[in-house]
Amino acid sequence: MDKKIHPSLRVQNIKEYYFSTKLKEIAVMKEAGIDVISLGIGGPDLPPPAGVINTMAEAVRVPSNHGYQPHIGVAELREAFARWYRRWYGVELDPAKEIQPLIGSKEGVTHISLAFLNPGDKVLVPNPGYPTYSSISRMAGAEVVYYDLVEKNGWQPDFEAIENMSLDGVRLMWLNYPHMPTGARACHETFEKAIDFGRRHGIVIVHDNPYSFILNPEPRSILSVPGAKEIAIELNSLSKSHNMPGWRVGVAVSNPEFLSWILRIKSNIDSGQFKPLMLAAAKALDEGPEWHSSLNEAYRERRVIAEAVMEALGCSFDPSQAGLFLWGRIKDDDVTSEQLADRVLRDANVFITPGFIFGSNGDRYIRISLCAPSERLSEALERIKNLQKN
Repeated sequence: MDKKIHPSLRVQNIKEYYFSTKLKEIAVMKEAGIDVISLGIGGPDLPPPAGVINTMAEAVRVPSNHGYQPHIGVAELREAFARWYRRWYGVELDPAKEIQPLIGSKEGVTHISLAFLNPGDKVLVPNPGYPTYSSISRMAGAEVVYYDLVEKNGWQPDFEAIENMSLDGVRLMWLNYPHMPTGARACHETFEKAIDFGRRHGIVIVHDNPYSFILNPEPRSILSVPGAKEIAIELNSLSKSHNMPGWRVGVAVSNPEFLSWILRIKSNIDSGQFKPLMLAAAKALDEGPEWHSSLNEAYRERRVIAEAVMEALGCSFDPSQAGLFLWGRIKDDDVTSEQLADRVLRDANVFITPGFIFGSNGDRYIRISLCAPSERLSEALERIKNLQKN
């Protein structure tokens, strides 16, 4: 070729997702016959409720259910989300105007960013926080402005410090509680401060809320704050709460105007969801507290072993954490999170997540996923104990 082809600037400005690159490395190890125990990714390994699978199977057999569906989702799903928010969060939503089903909440991060950000706008992103907030913001041509979350403040935003930052051009602020990766629980006071901050500065507050049912006795929604719908959007998902990560069922809830802007983007990107899937998701949303109690019983058993893994690695942790992971601080000041994770993978064949991928404030931490059977967690514990002896 006479002239070299280059990727777009948005491709040059982001890196491949950390887990994508690491899973390729682990795949090579497995091909070589190495038994790797993965405690890295938060992908539930347990099945969804039985009634969900039955609903899906029955709906698939209906010939008319295989066509294109409306981008706003079927009424059954929107109404189920409204019941779900009323039952668990005490939030009233109009299913026709204030609920937008999504093909997963991660996709919703993209839709919201494209709907609200122009090139050159700024976005407030937590450090540490979900890497996708930063990467998608950059894809939209926005500038990422990090705000600090630190352990001594319970991983809650310091709004006084944020007020002292330059807020010119800031259009969005990302929040996420229970927080990933730290497991910090939602505080109503944090939500109140966030809504007040957003209203005063004209900054849209986006709360990403997929972990509120995992080892968390008090599910909270930012929309429970009076006036929140005027300035806030909440993302939610069935991936963790109902063991449906591969089903890709999420939702954005907010005021009708904000959702109409999101729909303009979404309707030009995808072609709607499969109707049997939406009907099955509606069935899942109507599950009672017994489902969540049973699920959390399994996670509590795993959590005990994960805490023992942390202790074997010499890490400290907050036992009040919620969510699908355990976040721990590295004791050895001479080792980074990446070095520790690489050593554990290389020498114990156990994959844990280094905290640096979530931001500079995560570099002294590691994260362990609870998405592995207790037997595999116990095996990982024994391997790490043996590693520490050597």
